[in-house]
Amino acid sequence: MPNPIPTIRLKRLRRTPATRSIFRETSFGIDDLVLPIFVDEGIDENVEISSMPGVMRIAEKRLPYEIERYAKAGIKAIMTFGVSHHKDAVGSDTWQENGLVSRMIRAAKEAVPEMIVMSDTCFCEYTDHGHCGVLHHHAIDNDATLVNLGKQSVQAARAGADFIAPSSATDGQVAAIRQALDAEGLHETAILSYSTKLASSLYGPFREAGGSSLQGDRKAYQVDPMNRREALRESLLDEAEGADALMVKPAGMYLDLIRDIRNASDLPLTAYQVSGEYAMIKFASKAGAIDEHNVVRESIGAIKRAGADLIFTYFALDLALQGI
Repeated sequence: MPNPIPTIRLKRLRRTPATRSIFRETSFGIDDLVLPIFVDEGIDENVEISSMPGVMRIAEKRLPYEIERYAKAGIKAIMTFGVSHHKDAVGSDTWQENGLVSRMIRAAKEAVPEMIVMSDTCFCEYTDHGHCGVLHHHAIDNDATLVNLGKQSVQAARAGADFIAPSSATDGQVAAIRQALDAEGLHETAILSYSTKLASSLYGPFREAGGSSLQGDRKAYQVDPMNRREALRESLLDEAEGADALMVKPAGMYLDLIRDIRNASDLPLTAYQVSGEYAMIKFASKAGAIDEHNVVRESIGAIKRAGADLIFTYFALDLALQGI
């Protein structure tokens, strides 16, 4: 008769908190997180975003104070999004020397020079139609948008951005931006591409946060959430065009894509825990359905475990203040 008492007992490595800690396979810290922020040029005081409890539209004049606060908490990198009150058909404010994109970057760098500033490079917050580029006959003009992406990128780099982060899902955007930057001698400015950006339903709170004017959807230029091979192909194309780092957005529902890209590429890989993911955790916590503290850490740990090197999350400041 076989001995019914097991000799292999996996619980031995789970017996105490200390034991669990030293054998934990995946962990993350403040250096693994980037804080996305929204800067509104049309308000005097910070305003909470109703669909993202705890996240503010930052009044532009308060931005230096906020950057200093983030740095004191240990945040080392931010992604800037502007809430523009100077919209037009092409988002031309984004490539003006004194436009909101440039002002945000300069203010952040002047407040904390060592803060890594990543400039979201798109047009959806700056166009009166809310789409991510030039519209022609109700469709995105891909190549005209590439020209404008180059202009925005050069201006952002001149203002001091460490990373240009194209999120417009425009074919050829990485190559066009690299060419525009290099033509101006901005060889050291890196490109972190939103290389696999899904046409997700999880962006709703972001559109409130950014003051989007979008009518319709972006399914014609963002990746179908059901397409795994296409999602991988998008990131590999951006790598071939010269991206310095890649991104999957959203993160939590696309862990398989993070793993696919991690297995296929040696580039640094990032993932964006988007506004809808944030809101679901916040509202479930408010309803008493989950423990926010533990679920936040579990969700970010899962993204890290899937293969992301860096995670964009609206929880970054809370985690930093709580000591992770």
